[in-house]
Amino acid sequence: MEQGAAFTRLEHGLDERFQTLRRELGVSTFGLNLILLKPGQRGRIHHHRRQEEVYLVLEGTLTLLIENTPHSLEAGSLARVGPELRRQLVNETTERIAVLAIGGAHEHEARDGVAFASWEEEEGRPPQEVPLPDDVPVEG
Repeated sequence: MEQGAAFTRLEHGLDERFQTLRRELGVSTFGLNLILLKPGQRGRIHHHRRQEEVYLVLEGTLTLLIENTPHSLEAGSLARVGPELRRQLVNETTERIAVLAIGGAHEHEARDGVAFASWEEEEGRPPQEVPLPDDVPVEG
């Protein structure tokens, strides 16, 4: 494994409600969890003091209650909820749902990326100054 890199897999077959991806990957600057809800299950009503959260529905249809107002989110849908808002994740369906929850508490630092035109380059430039590389050939 490369230093500073970690890898894991989403464990959709878990019988647990949470897969703590943040811990598995050693992430220290934002929260990252896989939430699995069986039919009829729901999480706690909660809010955060500083952390905003984004929910990405991977499978099923999530009912996301925000201040007790329901929002139906199908697979592929995303929702952002600010820290001050109470929320609850609910599975009102007969199928299991899987949701990726991502949370952070500090402002995003825009334009902190450094891009390289090749692996041989040692000094990078702002991404907008480096052209996109050619596509790789794909046999079909």
